Amino acid sequence: MSQNYRFAMSIHLMTLLAAEPAQAHTSDEIANSIHCNPVMVRRVLISLHKAGLILSHKGPSGGSRLKKPARQITLADIYHAVEPDALFHLPPKPPDAESAIGHGIQPVLSSVFKRSNAALLEELEGTTLSQVLKKARK
Repeated sequence: MSQNYRFAMSIHLMTLLAAEPAQAHTSDEIANSIHCNPVMVRRVLISLHKAGLILSHKGPSGGSRLKKPARQITLADIYHAVEPDALFHLPPKPPDAESAIGHGIQPVLSSVFKRSNAALLEELEGTTLSQVLKKARK
């Protein structure tokens, strides 16, 4: 199973921007802080920009900063910007309906996945970027 760090990296990136809201940060500065490739940072910045969470300017004096105050940005906002799909999915090909389990597994999984995704989003909606920043500074 592959692991995806894009969401965690996005929260780190946004928290960095929230810590210095008046300063524009370049993708290289952000990548150094996160210890990752600047290309990965730029891809995430594009998603965050498209979602209306950050402002980005190119050029020698360019960089990125938050578009609105950190207290108005939830982790759900960030999640939706970088992870457009739900966390849990059913397989694209339905199981064999003739098997003992296959005929009933999809409705069961669909219900569990729907509740799990809803619980995740509820938790993320209840946490703001400013709360993350406050805890990260302790």
